[in-house]
Amino acid sequence: MAVKKRSKISAEFNMSSLTDIIFLLLIFFMLTSNAVQISVQLPKSDSTAVAPTNLPITMLVDGTITIAGKASSVSNMEKDVALAVRETDNKENATLTIISEVGVPWENVHKAMAIASGLKIKAIIATQPSHKN
Repeated sequence: MAVKKRSKISAEFNMSSLTDIIFLLLIFFMLTSNAVQISVQLPKSDSTAVAPTNLPITMLVDGTITIAGKASSVSNMEKDVALAVRETDNKENATLTIISEVGVPWENVHKAMAIASGLKIKAIIATQPSHKN
């Protein structure tokens, strides 16, 4: 007469609770990452050398943006930079110098850098002079 085992021991691991936890963590980090503000200080330099520039873009805290001396806005920045590149005398060595006031949202500076990359021109972020005491 054969003896049957009444209970089988399963060697499987139930993953449903683990996936629920990972899903909740993913939602938590996605929601909190939007609330994090990036605060980046402008770089400082002791150098007295000045990089050549023919396309200065100035960004002020109040939202004022000027590209090569002409007023612009965040929404028109790409179009205005492309126009300034076309109008410049030295197109192959065009350099966009980003002069950003302290407190300007980093997204605006990043957008200017992305525009320069898309137009395949150099981009330089202007530095603050470091004060020697």
